[in-house]
Amino acid sequence: MPPPPPPLGRARKRAAQAYDEALDDAELVAARAALAQGRWQSTRSLLVRTGDDRDRRGHRITVLAKEPYCAAWAREWLLAEPDSGDATVLLAMAQVRRALCGKEKPARAGEACRKAAEQLPHDPTPWLGLLMLECSRGADGDVVRIFEQVRTRYADHHHAHHLVVGWLAERRVEAGPDPLHEVYDFANWAAEQAPADSPLAILPVIAHAERYRSLAAAGHEPADPAASGHWVGRRARQVMKAAFDWWLEWEHEDHPRRLVDLNFLAHAKVCEGRGAEAAALFHRIGDHATPAPWCYPDRDGLTAFRTARAAALGTA
Repeated sequence: MPPPPPPLGRARKRAAQAYDEALDDAELVAARAALAQGRWQSTRSLLVRTGDDRDRRGHRITVLAKEPYCAAWAREWLLAEPDSGDATVLLAMAQVRRALCGKEKPARAGEACRKAAEQLPHDPTPWLGLLMLECSRGADGDVVRIFEQVRTRYADHHHAHHLVVGWLAERRVEAGPDPLHEVYDFANWAAEQAPADSPLAILPVIAHAERYRSLAAAGHEPADPAASGHWVGRRARQVMKAAFDWWLEWEHEDHPRRLVDLNFLAHAKVCEGRGAEAAALFHRIGDHATPAPWCYPDRDGLTAFRTARAAALGTA
């Protein structure tokens, strides 16, 4: 039997005040609400409309997969349409999400991703699921190999690059700050390889924030990022300026995960003490806060976001 629809009430109102991974994707929000009530046909239609936009497809499937009853409804979909590749990928990603929360065996989730990859050999999304699993384990083993499988199918995959940056940032953290750390090299390489209008241009900023997270968690940097010299050195300022200048020139409004980048860039500008530039970014972000990097290293991210936004916009 499929699960009942989730209860309404105070819990859902509280959740509405938290982060929403759907960001500003109204179609995704509507499909997720329908899926929560068991109407998987809306999800099917959404993924058909998404087409071959690899970043948008990955974003939408990843967000839908977090819906608590997604796995059950994806199985219902597969009963109705056993050959549906979209349903197979959605079920696999739902199992990945459950595995990352300790509610599913990682091996089973990985097997589901490999099955989806066989069914849809050109789709990077099953490999994204495998990459999420592998990065969470902290092992060196298959991260690079799986990332290359994603890049073979879509070289500029936004989410995959962010995952690898986060994974690399934790390497050799015991040695303390290192301006030549490999995470910076990787981010610079990826930004240089990407097309001129690719949001991967901001990846060096992501690398800087992720490395701060790792160093602060290990006690090598202050817990308050604004009090850390990590953000004000010559190299850091060059990275932040280049990323902000890129955003001013290109300022795309159509990438599904652009608000993730803008949150990282606004955070960097706040830590750098560039209030006017931060304000411009907060205007674009609106209420679409993301947990990372405002929660780094161990803070209430929403409080940090709102405090920084109020200060930058002069509404504190």
